[in-house]
Amino acid sequence: MILEAGLDEAGRGPLAGPVSASCVILPPDFSLELLNDSKKLSEKKRALAEEIIKEKACYGIALIDHAEIDRINILNASLKAMKEAYEKMLLMLPSWLKKNFPGQKPEVIIKAVTDGNFCPDIGCEVRAEPKADAKYPSVMAASILAKTCRDRLMEEYDLLYPGYGYAKHKGYPTKEHKQKCRELGPSPIQRLTFNYQ
Repeated sequence: MILEAGLDEAGRGPLAGPVSASCVILPPDFSLELLNDSKKLSEKKRALAEEIIKEKACYGIALIDHAEIDRINILNASLKAMKEAYEKMLLMLPSWLKKNFPGQKPEVIIKAVTDGNFCPDIGCEVRAEPKADAKYPSVMAASILAKTCRDRLMEEYDLLYPGYGYAKHKGYPTKEHKQKCRELGPSPIQRLTFNYQ
């Protein structure tokens, strides 16, 4: 049995907070009507899709924090998050297979596809494809889980570090975010190797 694992990240562009990644294998009967590139879905539709993906899919989600991003750069941090998300998905796989293929012990081959130009170093065949998050349902699902996880965390950071507007802009380089950094100085979750001034 060949299973497709979709990989995607959220949060490469922000000036603050972590980068998140997800790895998702969808069941054969998953309703594709819920899916799209996460950036094209409303917040309400993303939340609904997240709930159903988590109920039905085999998945893993990982975060790499701002300090590690500064230490190893954003590309390497994104690839590391994808690798960790893949490894978390593998931990869930045996119970997911048992639930979705009862009475069977299928021999599984995983083939992964990731959005972008670079492949994480994971233990299966993987290919990178630009705009994969608009073509492959598993990558769309990974995109949704990565984004909803990160957005929720940035909303929590907004409560911890009020004044920076993290609930609104999620750490992206908006005019408001840069202005607040000039007024208040870098927040405790600022990516200091990024130009936040």
